[in-house]
Amino acid sequence: MAEPTAHGAPGRCGRRGPGDGDRGSGTVHALTLTLVLGVLLVTVLLLAQAGIATHRAGKAADLAALAAADTARGLVAGDPCGTAERVARENGAGLDGCALVEPERVVVDVRTAVALDGPLARLGPARGVSRAGPPEAAGGP
Repeated sequence: MAEPTAHGAPGRCGRRGPGDGDRGSGTVHALTLTLVLGVLLVTVLLLAQAGIATHRAGKAADLAALAAADTARGLVAGDPCGTAERVARENGAGLDGCALVEPERVVVDVRTAVALDGPLARLGPARGVSRAGPPEAAGGP
């Protein structure tokens, strides 16, 4: 029969058995996994924020280009680029550029930008580009 040690456990005489060095490693692994998952979640959320801003810029560019084309065709009174700027602003974007590409065909190019917030701000704004004008005539050149 094994003699009790100072700790009262028979046969353990201060020697470590296989696997005793792994005590508490589950906690370290769980904390590491939690940290990695947290970083991945924040990354996914930041990418989603950038995607939403890109869609907002694209939507604002589309609407601004359509409004500017209607103004250039004479359907609405005013300056085409002024109309584009107003519509872009109403949709949460700034107007980066507006040009009547082919005045005789009243085609309008519009570029918009939506500022990114937080850590993504240093990447610059999300941008949208759109072109609008009258539909092409059937059988045209």
